[in-house]
Amino acid sequence: MSRKPELKGRAFRLARLLPAGPGQAARTPFVLLVVLLLGGGLIGLLVLNSALSEGSFRLDDLKKATKDFTDQEQALQRDIDAYSAPDALQRRARELGMVPGGDPAFLDPDGKVKGVPSPAPTPEEAFTTPLVLAPEAMPTTPPSPSASSTPETPDR
Repeated sequence: MSRKPELKGRAFRLARLLPAGPGQAARTPFVLLVVLLLGGGLIGLLVLNSALSEGSFRLDDLKKATKDFTDQEQALQRDIDAYSAPDALQRRARELGMVPGGDPAFLDPDGKVKGVPSPAPTPEEAFTTPLVLAPEAMPTTPPSPSASSTPETPDR
């Protein structure tokens, strides 16, 4: 006659939490949980892999676009450099009818004129005289100081 002892108080409350019979935990919910976790993990990896490959394709497209824009920028810079070259500026200025300016004169703050101004040459004269002489066309003898074409006005 095996009789269970009667429990009181705290022991009674703890005994209520334990299963009463020699039952075994069901395996089906545990197996289902493991299968769901593995399936969810595989689906998560598939989604992550798809997102990474999509990002890789987008990165390749952006690199290609960057290369195209860099090539375009370099072509535009070459055009700017060609238009900014001195011979191109001179040619375009002559096409517009511009001529090199004459000798300038300067005004002092007190109103006196320094230098002797000269008018700009006519277009016919400007086109016969080059703006810059080649080194071999330069005179070999230095100009004498008395042959200066711009007499200076004395200060005060």
